[in-house]
Amino acid sequence: MVENILVSVAWPYANAEIHVGNLTGAYLPADIFARFQRLLGRKVLMVSGSDSHGTPITVRADAEKTSPLEVYQRYHNGFLDLFMQLGLTYDLFTSTHTTNHFDVSQKIFLSLQKNDYLYTAREMQWYAPSQKRFLPDRYVEGTCYICGFENARSDQCDKCGNLLDPAQLIKPRSKVDGTKPELRETEHTYLDLGKLQPAVVEFLKAHESFWRPNVLRQSLGQILAENLHGRAITRDLDWGIPVPLEGWEGKCLYVWFEAVIGYLSASIEWSQLAGKPQAWTEWWHGPQSRTYHFIGKDNIPFHAVIWPAQLIGSGKTFDEFMGIANPATLNLPYDVPANEFMNLEGQKISGSRNWAVWGRDFLSRYDPDPLRYYLTVNMPESKDTDWDWEDFFHRNNDELVATWGNLANRVLSFACRHWDNRVPDPGELTAADKDLLARIEKGFETVAAELEAVHLRAALAEGMRLATEVNIYLDQTAPWTAIKTDKAAAARSVFTALKAIDSLKILLAPFLPFTSERLHGFFGNTRPLFGRQFIDTIQDDLGIHTALRYDPDGASGKWEPSRLQPGQELVNPQPLFKKLDISIIEEERKRLGH
Repeated sequence: MVENILVSVAWPYANAEIHVGNLTGAYLPADIFARFQRLLGRKVLMVSGSDSHGTPITVRADAEKTSPLEVYQRYHNGFLDLFMQLGLTYDLFTSTHTTNHFDVSQKIFLSLQKNDYLYTAREMQWYAPSQKRFLPDRYVEGTCYICGFENARSDQCDKCGNLLDPAQLIKPRSKVDGTKPELRETEHTYLDLGKLQPAVVEFLKAHESFWRPNVLRQSLGQILAENLHGRAITRDLDWGIPVPLEGWEGKCLYVWFEAVIGYLSASIEWSQLAGKPQAWTEWWHGPQSRTYHFIGKDNIPFHAVIWPAQLIGSGKTFDEFMGIANPATLNLPYDVPANEFMNLEGQKISGSRNWAVWGRDFLSRYDPDPLRYYLTVNMPESKDTDWDWEDFFHRNNDELVATWGNLANRVLSFACRHWDNRVPDPGELTAADKDLLARIEKGFETVAAELEAVHLRAALAEGMRLATEVNIYLDQTAPWTAIKTDKAAAARSVFTALKAIDSLKILLAPFLPFTSERLHGFFGNTRPLFGRQFIDTIQDDLGIHTALRYDPDGASGKWEPSRLQPGQELVNPQPLFKKLDISIIEEERKRLGH
């Protein structure tokens, strides 16, 4: 039986604000899935943090003539603000710039070395004479030698998704000053992916029956087409995690190698903060646990190939370094439900052109649940999708307001007005009443099946379909008319509708947590559905850092049908959603690109 669910979420580079494409690609789907699993009663650990050592941070710092530390901290705090507003319930959202992450990353490195999966070699690396330094791979761009894309990074092509050999890049140029770099020899440590390939292939084949086609295509498919080769895991840098070897001063662990280790280090940090130093093993050991990685398609090779290779290569040695009494191997990912990209009004999102809908900017004008709703119904689970402001307007007014919000508001208001803020006594339910409630109760199976498979669009569509069923039922029973001549019939209809709405509140809660909490309160409940988010300030040897945390204490939500009883007290409701004016379409479109 599965008891523990580890929800690992892509680490955003702390060099830019987060836009809707980022949110629907990884961060929001992870929260929806985690909330559902908590409602099921499973032990959930949702972790991530800011990727503070990525080359994009140093590029930004160079441009701003400031330090990478200042850049990372500024954007990290912005992430915390956005995630709090949007209700992303990380058990811990930390950063890679912590003493704990340094320690865990270095122990993974040493575990791989001890198990003979690392080797050193001299290689040619791009060097900028104008800057008198070796350039990190993302400081160099050029033409992809595989697909011909002219703006490929030297380590990976964003168009074809392939990992690249930097030395083979065509027409290379420095991102800093546009000059042509030259290749010079340097020494680095490599992860022996060729030696690890058989185990990685075996792992991937064990999951190919249910992994998404895009993930298998960029993992198993690419390995079978072209074998894995050793890949450098160190770089000539002064911002990052030092290589834990004598004589390697001035070199750091490559960011792609250490950032994915953050899922493990964040789990360990959470355990330490909880006062249970070895609690992380509940999610990282044993068949009763599953790990899900929520990422965008550009991160597939790192999470479906390289990260499993790192875990396999570490074996039991990492546990030994951590002082675990009964060392075990670390769990490999169960699923990597990577999403495609979201575009905007028919064009690719571009931060440099301000062609984006920025998360915090959106929430300065609109509520969080409409954003969560639109990003879910439009989620790029199998192909790229498009944010369209006219579509957002209609989805809000025609679906959230008309189908769901008005249903809850009018039934609760009617009940409060005619039965003195109490749930009416229905007497004997009719076949039609029982049929509706049976269909709603069946939804706890159908919606759950889609959520378990991480088919979030389908799960939300099923929940909204059931809301439509309740509206149809009310059109047929018409309690607003029956109240004039047959109050008992009206009471039966209203009770049935209230019970259905109380169940739908749970079915929709992972997607619409803010309005579901409000609706929960309208039904007279004093304990919240979910726990409490808060920002914590943590003292660390590297300084003080802030982290987003989640406290499950006090949560009462359960994935089960309504237990509503006659006589239960109700609270006068308020509308759950705001009807938008059509003028917002052009207003928002005018903001794009400026």
